[in-house]
Amino acid sequence: MFRIIKKEILNPSVTLMELEAPYIAQKAKPGQFIIFRVDEKGERVPLTIADYDREKGTITLIFQIVGRSTEKLNALNEGDSVLDLVGPLGVPTEIPAGAKRVCIIGGGVGCAIAYPQAKALHAAGLHVDVIAGFRSKDIVILEEAFRKSCTELILCTDDGSYGRKGFVTDALKAQIEAGVQYDAVIAIGPVPMMKFVSLLTKEYSIPTIVSLNPIMVDGTGMCGGCRVTVGGKIRYACVEGPDFNGHEVDFDELMRRNGTFKQREAECRMLQAADKA
Repeated sequence: MFRIIKKEILNPSVTLMELEAPYIAQKAKPGQFIIFRVDEKGERVPLTIADYDREKGTITLIFQIVGRSTEKLNALNEGDSVLDLVGPLGVPTEIPAGAKRVCIIGGGVGCAIAYPQAKALHAAGLHVDVIAGFRSKDIVILEEAFRKSCTELILCTDDGSYGRKGFVTDALKAQIEAGVQYDAVIAIGPVPMMKFVSLLTKEYSIPTIVSLNPIMVDGTGMCGGCRVTVGGKIRYACVEGPDFNGHEVDFDELMRRNGTFKQREAECRMLQAADKA
């Protein structure tokens, strides 16, 4: 059992939880993830480790409430416990050797994954620009945390209600056209966003890392559910990722595979609504 020691509502659909997990906290690195089960009947759900504290023996998870399992997780409070946490899983993020200036791009709840990357690289002495994109001001998360963990923060909203109006790709292109030279770009968020960031950086030959979120079950390379095509070859995100070369990912295939259970997800949401009625 893993006790929840902190719970914070970041916006109406995104929650932060800090949990006691000393063994995971001792080994966790930016880019890695865990798989949780709320209870013995719960499904296995992967979540990126948003932060960790080796001294306290805790890890921080930030999740969006999108289905039955995250709804059940969100129903827990400080002092409650999660049945299972498996991790850290996946390969830690690796930045090209010799990189001095990087741009980290987060979209929506993907900013929770982008944050530990920014924090680690900034602490290592790199010049870190963060471009964080949201639909509107009311769902912005981690602004102050980012400001403490980067050199420059550019906030974007689709509707212009906060920061720069437009998409993260617009802000990235403006930076590049202004003469900023990035040694690497890390893009984390919705698949279409990562796709278009990668298309843009490919034009300028900027090495680009993306963190993929395919359907995942066991997280140890046995089920094959998380397979993605990278550079024309089948790769498994749980043991070979989640980070991959954005210029080689077949994003269209990834989007099709991620939509496999849309009908079942819709049915589950209907059951959730019925349970609440």
